[in-house]
Amino acid sequence: MSEEAPKKCPECVCPDGLPEWLATFGDLMSLLLTFFILLLSFANMDVQKFKDMMGSIRDAFGVQTERPLDTYVAYSPSQYEREEVKLDTESRKIMQLSLQISAMFQEDANLAKQAQVTPDDKGVLVRVGSGALFAPGSAAIKPDATRILEEVITILVNFNFDVVVRGHTDDSEPLGGFGSYWELSAARAAAALNYIVTHGHIAPSRLKAVGYADTRPLVPNTSETNRATNRRVEFYFHRAAEKGAW
Repeated sequence: MSEEAPKKCPECVCPDGLPEWLATFGDLMSLLLTFFILLLSFANMDVQKFKDMMGSIRDAFGVQTERPLDTYVAYSPSQYEREEVKLDTESRKIMQLSLQISAMFQEDANLAKQAQVTPDDKGVLVRVGSGALFAPGSAAIKPDATRILEEVITILVNFNFDVVVRGHTDDSEPLGGFGSYWELSAARAAAALNYIVTHGHIAPSRLKAVGYADTRPLVPNTSETNRATNRRVEFYFHRAAEKGAW
């Protein structure tokens, strides 16, 4: 008995097989799949960055995880690879000093606004706006500025670090009675150093004063806000044997 051919509805006008548009759609899906596979092959999954991101999310929801002080993320300049490395003894001390200095300035709301604390691989930088210490064009320390210098003295007394005082100006600050920005910036650094030595009984050999005038701006001198940022006094705490701290 031969098989009977399927009956077709006389009203059906659809052609046999798949519609033509479906073939184009299938090609498009194949191309998209290939494209995303190519993107994935170029992707570099940063595991540590993902962990840090997840830690931030946990902190936002009140779940805090303490990360050991003796680890940090190191960057390879050539390959931009990240790896966990152990801090050596000196780096640990610098990190601890930075944390304690930050805590000292955070105890006073005004000091916290005036001072910025930044560690690096050789020491800790405390940056203060010149307006918090000196009047425009002057190297005379303001009476209410001694609080900042007293904190610097406390750091020198409690820690075996030396300090370099760096004076900076912008390119348009009034010179007052000074002949150049070199003289003004150097005089401010020397005034801060003299206060520390006189009132803190710190050995002068532990301090240096340097004036940079307007040669090292943090931001372009294109607005009054930027100029105020560039007018600053920096206290760089470093190990006594550390060279190049100027």
